[in-house]
Amino acid sequence: MAKVKYISVEAAAQKWRISERSARNYCAQGRVEGSLLEGKTWKIPSTAQKPGRKPRHSSTAETLLAFLKREKDAGLKGGIYHKIQIDLTYNSNHIEGSKLTHDQTRYIFETKTIGVTDKAVKVDDIVETVNHFRCIDLIIQGANAKLTESLIKQLHFILKSGTTDSQKSWFKVGDYKMLANEVGGSETTKPVEVAGAIKALLKEYNSKSKITFDDILDFHVRFEAIHPFQDGNGRVGRLIMFKECLKRNIVPFIITEKLKMYYYRGLKSWKIERGFLRDTCLTAQDAMKATLDYFGIKYEDD
Repeated sequence: MAKVKYISVEAAAQKWRISERSARNYCAQGRVEGSLLEGKTWKIPSTAQKPGRKPRHSSTAETLLAFLKREKDAGLKGGIYHKIQIDLTYNSNHIEGSKLTHDQTRYIFETKTIGVTDKAVKVDDIVETVNHFRCIDLIIQGANAKLTESLIKQLHFILKSGTTDSQKSWFKVGDYKMLANEVGGSETTKPVEVAGAIKALLKEYNSKSKITFDDILDFHVRFEAIHPFQDGNGRVGRLIMFKECLKRNIVPFIITEKLKMYYYRGLKSWKIERGFLRDTCLTAQDAMKATLDYFGIKYEDD
């Protein structure tokens, strides 16, 4: 009998074109025939085939996007649309410095008022919260549309309209920055080069025959490095990721305060090590899967 040759999880992941995390999960689930666990390391037969997808729903099951559209149009409270509006808005704004609490964000969404508070609340925090709700509605409604420069600018216009920034002569709501800026201490694309850089990025992204999870992350990293707007780049960028996940029927995710520093590290390290950002976003995706399970919404595990 020929001796079995084994390869590492890393080698199998490259061979199957999946993440190392997924390869380990396949082994742990007993879906890789002949795989062995030695200590904390999986050994995979070199001849092992990539496991087929394990369907979480029938071909007729509704997607998350279908649920969101229906609940949005019906004005349903307490469902997945309600939860995503509050959680995505609270966390994305909180990362950028908003002081509104999760309860205050929920109260604004549910009642269109701020409620009673014993602390001063910035008007911009309230305005941008309401605007972010509208941005989410836009990406749900237009999730299946091609990602365009017009849509990106529209998201920024909605997000920043009515803020104190919008009253500044050098701040262009819904248009690209006029002044150079930095992100995390790193230089970003110069204002005169932004339009060309965004057009090139969109052309490359939209030319792909199939958009993967990594493609969406790569677009986000490059979008944030361009930093096309004077402010609001992170929130617009995360909205774009959410939209593209919905379009591709990939489970979307929300970066929380707990994951913020890992997310920042992942953005900085992407060019040399994709695992940091990928694993952070997969962790956030796992939290979303738990929410989908709670609401009985089916999805596919990669």
